[in-house]
Amino acid sequence: MKITTKGQVTIPQDVREEFGLLPNTDVEFVRDGRGGVRLHKSAKAGTRGADLVAALRGKWRSKLGTDDVMAMTRGES
Repeated sequence: MKITTKGQVTIPQDVREEFGLLPNTDVEFVRDGRGGVRLHKSAKAGTRGADLVAALRGKWRSKLGTDDVMAMTRGES
């Protein structure tokens, strides 16, 4: 495995699946004290869903209500 010029590596799919490393998963590099580095899934609080909701909170800037939006998505308007 090689590091790209951008400092990126590809984690093999079987490893990502085994450890639950989904896109946008936070990871940390930890020195092991013997000259090596280990990759750890970040133990930060929250989940991907909670992060998404937090990012979107307060972004809706329309005078339409929920019922209006649902009617539009159903093609009723």
